[in-house]
Amino acid sequence: MAALSGLWAPRRALLQAMLGLVSGGTLAAASPARKARAAGAMGKLVEDGPKPLPEFGFTDAAGAEHGVAAFAGQGLLINCWATWCGPCVEEMPALDRAQAVLAGEGIRVLALSSDRGGKAAVEPFFRDKGIGRLGLWLDPKGAAQRALGVRGLPTTVVVDRQGRERARLEGAAAWDQPAMLAEIRRLVGPAAAPADQSKT
Repeated sequence: MAALSGLWAPRRALLQAMLGLVSGGTLAAASPARKARAAGAMGKLVEDGPKPLPEFGFTDAAGAEHGVAAFAGQGLLINCWATWCGPCVEEMPALDRAQAVLAGEGIRVLALSSDRGGKAAVEPFFRDKGIGRLGLWLDPKGAAQRALGVRGLPTTVVVDRQGRERARLEGAAAWDQPAMLAEIRRLVGPAAAPADQSKT
């Protein structure tokens, strides 16, 4: 019997590790990367492009259908997230603050929630966390994730004003930090100058 219990010890440790990962990453919570993020370090955008952005659909809070083509000419930060994802929850206030800074420059944060509960799950989360600048965008069937080839949450894709993917970041980041905002502006490119009406 003692020999058998010795065999169970490694299996028990493996099972506990697997349960920790499934239940929200309790093992990851102690990782140096997570501690660095909590201290304000930012993830690194990985440039991969420019490449055309695939078309995909999502809905707003009222249930109206939208596609990325509706945002032509704007820079986009497409963030795939969910309320049950710890790193997503961690970075959401920074995305909200980034939207406040970038909105006047024609750059939109599209935080696409994959929560199956849709608006009923996301609206109270936004209210509880004080998220007021991000629109409520829903992707409960994961259409955006599939189209973008997302491997895990959160994943954020930077799209330039020509509708091309320029970079992406897998994991949470300090989106509202000056260096990150500057990098987003560089990748998105400058807004088009308004046409001079007097030269007609």
